[in-house]
Amino acid sequence: MYRYDSYDDAFVRSRAAQFRDQVTRRLVGDLSEEQFRPLRLQNGLYLQLHSYMLRVAIPYGVLSANQLRALAAIARRYDRGFGHFTTRQNIQFNWTRLADAPDIIDALADAGMHAIQTSGNCIRNVTADPYAGVAADEIEDPRIWGEVLRQWSSAHPEFLFLPRKFKIAISGALEDRAAVLFHDIGIRIVRHRDGSAGFAILVGGGQGRTPYVAQELRSFLPRQHLLSYLEAVMRVYNLNGRRDNLYKARIKVLVNALGIDEFRRQVEAEWQRIDHDAIDLPEAELQRITEAFTLPSLPVRAATSTEVARRRRADPAFDSFWRNNTTPHREPGYRILTIALKEPGLIPGDATAEQMDAVAALAERYGHDEVRVTYTQNLVLPHVAVADLPNVYDALVAAGLHAANAGLITDLIACPGLDYCNLANARSIPIAQEIARRFADTGRAQAIGTLRLNISGCINACGHHHAGNIGILGVDKKGTEHYQITLGGSPGNDAQIGEIVGPSFAAEDLPDAIERIIETYLALRHGSDETFLTLYRRVGIAPFKHALYAQGAIARLPHKTDRQLTQEAALP
Repeated sequence: MYRYDSYDDAFVRSRAAQFRDQVTRRLVGDLSEEQFRPLRLQNGLYLQLHSYMLRVAIPYGVLSANQLRALAAIARRYDRGFGHFTTRQNIQFNWTRLADAPDIIDALADAGMHAIQTSGNCIRNVTADPYAGVAADEIEDPRIWGEVLRQWSSAHPEFLFLPRKFKIAISGALEDRAAVLFHDIGIRIVRHRDGSAGFAILVGGGQGRTPYVAQELRSFLPRQHLLSYLEAVMRVYNLNGRRDNLYKARIKVLVNALGIDEFRRQVEAEWQRIDHDAIDLPEAELQRITEAFTLPSLPVRAATSTEVARRRRADPAFDSFWRNNTTPHREPGYRILTIALKEPGLIPGDATAEQMDAVAALAERYGHDEVRVTYTQNLVLPHVAVADLPNVYDALVAAGLHAANAGLITDLIACPGLDYCNLANARSIPIAQEIARRFADTGRAQAIGTLRLNISGCINACGHHHAGNIGILGVDKKGTEHYQITLGGSPGNDAQIGEIVGPSFAAEDLPDAIERIIETYLALRHGSDETFLTLYRRVGIAPFKHALYAQGAIARLPHKTDRQLTQEAALP
């Protein structure tokens, strides 16, 4: 993984010193809140409902064990003993005192981290596939380019005051695990017909008040021109993006107002005017960055383990963990292991200081000193030997991090909602907790199968509800919290925005409504292999609408027992 060089360190520490001075002036009254606000936002400090919140950047979702320990220490000393991992592969500390913020920033700098540009109308933290560098379906490691983009975008003088916030994601594999089609710019590493690697550039995706799936701007861009081409895209947006209307300021609105063909014409014209040599990365510098992302020296390990096989037969919980939370690694004898921060009944995405320390210890002992953060609010150990999985699992059990539900209905995404955020209309956390309790039985969740359920507390969609197979949006209905349901969304290669089913539900009725949706799916699916999304695309919204709003309709569905569902899930 990339380690800060002397330039990175000097940059981060100079910003930390500058921020300390700004906070001091705010505390003594030399700066008003209005004057201080743009300064703190450039350093990731928000003023929320009850306290300041500090958002820390985790570029392309990669942490060392030492960095995770530093985050645990901050949670323990300066917060309430936990942190919240977000859908931008960041971590938030929700109970930050303003007087402590400079000390936290200094502690981050000591660990090679920062909070720069995690807020404000600038290029935010660049996100990437959490399986980068180890996925069996990978074309090229996107972390390399994530680091290139981090260095290019940090304090870029032209793009610090954009019309609105700007988000970039990059994926280097056949399967999109970074939701690139829901970003302002999405980048896919692809192969040209001559075999060379380059980029497909997508633009204008996003969620929020006006959700759009990104459109293809260029099907193939030679890799050496990435920075100059993105510079052209950003210049067109910076010049033409709306600054008179907050709700129409994102690039997705501009792209759809101009049309993709006209937007492409303007970008290509701007790109021709740019001095490519002055902007594009020299090959020697690309090589230097690339060398930081070589696969660690992985000892040859057996692809199978007698102990793992025995444990899977004897321990159903471990077997579920193997099936749901581990994925094939590019090297035989290793697995990619997902640590789901989704224990039913707890807060999705939260990790205590003790849990972060436990994961850091596992990363050092079994994971070659590396941890990944996913946009689905989980953690990943990317290099775990098959034979070590029983020991890792037992340690996760001891830390309360053994939820075997990655990719299942209880692996839901949830924003902090009205419990913390002053923009929210409704609470997300208690709704997520109650739904997770309803489906807490691992056998039942396994029988339901792959399903993405996302919850947002307001239209800003920090919980990615538009991209959920089942999406839930909190709304204010005459002063009470209600929840609107969408169905059929997808964040992957087949990205799609969910459809609104009908009128919203009161908080106390929502868990029953989700039960009805699931029962409808189970009654209509063609065998256990048909996923919720596949069925929805086959039958459409009508049977779900009927189940939710026709009196007594759900009672007439041919329900399947938990035993029947478990038997279905066990079929080959």
